[in-house]
Amino acid sequence: MIFLRVSGHPTPNSRPHSLVSDLERAISDRLRLLGLPTIRRRILAFGVLATIIPSIITGTISYAESYRALTEKTTDQLGVASFQSAREVDLFFKERVLDLRVFANSYEVTESVDRLGPARSSGGNPAARRLTDYLKSVKVRSTDFEEIQAINRQGVVVASSSATPSTPRLPTGWLRDMGSDRPVFGDAFWDETVGKALVTVAVPVTRNDVGIGAIAGRVMLDQVATILRRFAPGDSGQVALVTVAGRFIVSSRENSAALMQDSLSEVANQTLSERLGNPVEFQDHQGQQAVGTLQQVPRLEAATVAFLPVAEAFQQVNRLRNVTILTVLSLLLVVGGLAYLFSLVLVRPVERLRNGAAKVAGGDLDVHLPVTGSDEVAYLTEVFNDMVRRLRESRVELERLSNTDGLTGLFNRRRLMEALGAEVARATREEKPCSLLMVDVDHFKQFNDAWGHPAGDAVLSRVATILQESIRTVDVAGRYGGEEFLLVLAETGMPGALEVADRVRARLASEVFDGGRITVSVGAATYPEDGKSAEALVMSADLALYQAKKEGRDRVVQATAPPSRSP
Repeated sequence: MIFLRVSGHPTPNSRPHSLVSDLERAISDRLRLLGLPTIRRRILAFGVLATIIPSIITGTISYAESYRALTEKTTDQLGVASFQSAREVDLFFKERVLDLRVFANSYEVTESVDRLGPARSSGGNPAARRLTDYLKSVKVRSTDFEEIQAINRQGVVVASSSATPSTPRLPTGWLRDMGSDRPVFGDAFWDETVGKALVTVAVPVTRNDVGIGAIAGRVMLDQVATILRRFAPGDSGQVALVTVAGRFIVSSRENSAALMQDSLSEVANQTLSERLGNPVEFQDHQGQQAVGTLQQVPRLEAATVAFLPVAEAFQQVNRLRNVTILTVLSLLLVVGGLAYLFSLVLVRPVERLRNGAAKVAGGDLDVHLPVTGSDEVAYLTEVFNDMVRRLRESRVELERLSNTDGLTGLFNRRRLMEALGAEVARATREEKPCSLLMVDVDHFKQFNDAWGHPAGDAVLSRVATILQESIRTVDVAGRYGGEEFLLVLAETGMPGALEVADRVRARLASEVFDGGRITVSVGAATYPEDGKSAEALVMSADLALYQAKKEGRDRVVQATAPPSRSP
C-alpha cells in the first residue's frame, strides 16, 4: 500500500493571488484608518472625489478664461476710449486750424494787415475798420472761437473781433515759428472773464510768400469736453485732456479752473507715457487707485488719458469669482447627496462612472454614459451626463462670449482682428486681393442724446443685421467699437468692395428707425494697394472714413483715390 503525503507548499497560481489579497487588505486598512470602514462610505468618497475634482478643475479653468476675457474687455475699452478721444480731439483742432487758415488767406486780411503797419491803428482807420468788421463776421460763424485777432509782424494786435482785445497767450518766440508756415499752439488757460478754458492758436498771414503777420484765435474747449464725454468708460470712469507734464486741461466730468490746478503725479504720468496705449494701474488726482491708458494727441503737446477706478474696472471679475466659488460649493453639496444614493447600490456601474469622471478630469467633456435601468445608479448616471453637458455648453458659450459682441452678435474687436489677420495671410499666400470696409454711423451721439441709449442700441443691432445680410458667408462682419463696424471681404478687390459699401449705405439710408433715418460713412481699403498687414488696412480704411466724415458723411470714400462716392 502506498501512502501519498500532500505538502503545504503553495501552487504556482496561489502566490499572485496572495499578493493581490495582501494589497487589498493593506488598502482596506488604510481606508479604515481614514474613517471609511464600510463600502458605502468608500463609494460615497469615491463619488465625491471623482465628480467634484474635475468640476473644480473645470470651474477653475472657466474662471481663469473668464477673468482673462473680462480683463481684456476692460483694457480694450480703456484703450479704445483714449485712442478714439485723442483722434477726435486732434481732428477738432485740425478743423480750427483750417478755419484760421481760411481767414488768414482772405484778401481783406492780407491787404489790411499789410497796410496797418507796425503799430495798432485807431478805429478811424478805414483798413482797421474793415478788418475788424471782417473778424467779427467770421467770429459769428465760428462759434468755437471766443476771440479772433489779427497780429502784425511785430506781434501787435491790429484788429480783433472783441471790443477789448486780449493779449495773445502764445509761447515765446512764436513769431519766428510763423515763418515755417506751421500753426502755433499756446498753453491752455482758464479765462475768468468768460469763465471758460481756452487755448490760443495762431497761423501765419502771408503776402507774396512773405510773412506779414498772423491770425490768432482763442479756442474754447467746451466742445473738447463734449468729445471726451462721448468716450468716458464705465459709470465712474472719465477721459481727460492733459499736458505732457500731466496737468489737467479739461475732462469728461469737469471743465473748471479748479480742475486745471490738478495734475497726475510725476510717477503716474511717466508710467502712462512710457506704456503708451497700454493699461497702467496708478493713483489718480483724487487719490483713488485707478487703471487707465494714455494716448498722445499728435497736433498738440498734450494727451488723452482714459481711466476707471480699480473697484469698478474689476467689479465683474470679483463677481465672477464669487459666483464660481458658490457654484463649486453648491455642486459639492448636490453631488455629495447623489453620491450617497449611488453608494446604496453595490458598485455595478461604478467602473463606468469612474472612467467617465477620469475623462472629465482630463478635460475631455465629450462624454455621455449609457443609462441602464431606473434605480439610483441610473439616476446618478443621468445627473453625471447632464452635468457634463452643462459644462460642455458652458465652455461653448464662454468661447462664444469671448469672440462676439454682446449687443450685436457680431465678432468683437479681438476676434475681428484675428479674422482680418488670417484673411490677409491667406491673400498673401494665394496672391489674391481682399478688402476692408470701415462703417461708422453718422451723428450717433446726437441720436443717443435725443432718443436714449435703448434706441441707440436698437439702431446698432439693426445696422449689424443689415451688414450681416449684405455680405457673403465667406465674409466677416464685426463691431470695431462704439458705432464703428468692420467688414472683411475675402477675395474682393476695390470695385467689389465699393459695390458692397454702396449697397450697405443705400439700404441703411432707406431704413426707418424710431428716431428717424440713419446714415453711415464708409472708408474702403484693399490689400495690397492700401496696406500689406491688418493694421495697415485698418489705418487706411480709417483715414478714408475720416475723409468721408469731412466731406459731409453719408458717403463712401476709397482709400487710394481722393474723390468720394456720395449719394
